[in-house]
Amino acid sequence: MTPRKAFQGFNGVAVTAFLICILAGAVVTLLTQRLAAVIVGFLVGLYLLNAIKVVRQWEKSVKLRLGRYVGLCGPGLFFIVPILETLNHFVDQRVRVANVTAESTLTRDTVPVDVDAIIFWLVWNAEKAILEVENYLDAIALSAQTALRESIGRHELAQMITDREALGRELQRILDEKTTSWGITVQSVEVRDVRIPHGLQDAMSRQAQAERERQARIILGRAETEISDNFVRAAAAYSENPTALHLRAMNMLYEAIKERGSMVIVPSSAVETMGLGGSLATAALAKQP
Repeated sequence: MTPRKAFQGFNGVAVTAFLICILAGAVVTLLTQRLAAVIVGFLVGLYLLNAIKVVRQWEKSVKLRLGRYVGLCGPGLFFIVPILETLNHFVDQRVRVANVTAESTLTRDTVPVDVDAIIFWLVWNAEKAILEVENYLDAIALSAQTALRESIGRHELAQMITDREALGRELQRILDEKTTSWGITVQSVEVRDVRIPHGLQDAMSRQAQAERERQARIILGRAETEISDNFVRAAAAYSENPTALHLRAMNMLYEAIKERGSMVIVPSSAVETMGLGGSLATAALAKQP
């Protein structure tokens, strides 16, 4: 896409003025029976047809007088002197979007990547954009592509994937420094996609899976260590208080047989150690009438 050149044809206002002049000349000719009125009407209409110009609200037009720049015109309706003055370009001053792609570009850690980015920019000085740059659209596109490749070469792959905003800000800064002298400013740069080769994707996936397994084993080992420490402290507490140990054993036995229909076989040594024989006998005698 190139800057839209001023169409040296005719707009609706100019065509309407031309038709009015022709019609007025024809009416005068019919009334006065003089052919000169039609000729005059035609010449005046032809002049207005080429002199009346209309520029849209979001555009500026460059006026040249005998090839020399005399100023900007628009937006709205204005007049030029045909033959002596011409309109060179219409400059669109709205925010524009440019799509930039960098293919098979090496990152700082020598990984080939394909990066797609979007650049939002606008022309803030139409005079500089037209007089100092032959084709500012091509200049923006080529400069953005070069700057994108330079930015990729200064970043590692992991940084590009996890922090695209930093890459976009750096690219915006590089472009803005270059295009400010052209009357163009880069408002923002957004990195849409970072693609890597499929083989490298599989390797990174296996690496991530191995890393997760390693973390899981570390967490499991840490949990085992904490449990063993708790058991050591519990054993130290029970060794100094046998009664507490017996109560803990009785509680564990109760938890095992509290479900209806459950049966637990306990070694006789454990019963003697916990003193459960006398306790069970006393409970049995208490239940008798």
